Amino acid sequence: MKRNLTRTVLLATLSLLFAASALAAPEIVRSGNLVLTDDGGLVPQKLPRHGSAPATARLEATIGTLDGSHPPALQTIDLEVSKTIQVDAVGLPVCREGQILATSTATAKKACGDALLGSGSAQVEVAFEEQAPFSATGPLLLFNAGVQGATTKVLLHAYVDIPAPTAIVVPADILRIHDGPYGLEIRARIPRIAGGAGSVTKFALKVGRKFSYKGRPRSFITAGCPTGRWGAKGEAGFSDGTKLQVLHVFPCTPAA
Repeated sequence: MKRNLTRTVLLATLSLLFAASALAAPEIVRSGNLVLTDDGGLVPQKLPRHGSAPATARLEATIGTLDGSHPPALQTIDLEVSKTIQVDAVGLPVCREGQILATSTATAKKACGDALLGSGSAQVEVAFEEQAPFSATGPLLLFNAGVQGATTKVLLHAYVDIPAPTAIVVPADILRIHDGPYGLEIRARIPRIAGGAGSVTKFALKVGRKFSYKGRPRSFITAGCPTGRWGAKGEAGFSDGTKLQVLHVFPCTPAA
């Protein structure tokens, strides 16, 4: 009996470890010396087979080089996401770009806290001429910037010491599209950092917001799981002309 119990516990533990590794498997894309690691997912993983439910997205990426040299700067992101995932910011307060330009994280929160959609952190590596590269990490905030027809606008605010404390604001558009299995497109253009000497090397962002509008509960992100998986595809453009193509399929669990 004891041997059977030990075997059962061992099998259960191995099953949990295998499931965790499957859920956490990142997608690694290379082009020449440049390497991008894409990771993330949705919480909860168990989502309705029919319809949708509130969800939180976790977005993570790392950018580096095979030889450890300073990577080119990320300039553009164009990402399409499965049509089983939708966003809804109607009824949320709106943050204007001018309210958070050249501001600290605390000031940005004070100005636009009621429009907050998510938070996280970003790492930037700076390589000035005739100086060794150095890295700095700072907080990330994501704000709702309003809805215009089929487009939801957001503002990403980062505050990093490069080397002086600097606010970086990235406007992005989330568009409803009809492209086969994809229903959302996310477009962003990253401004020059430290006069072009700075490159984003890592970011992690958790996005999700529940709110009420006209007396009804709403969620910024809703998702369903009709097939047991969802996916994202896109392109990241860099200052040296490199374009990395990303295709990432994530598991989910259909619920009745």
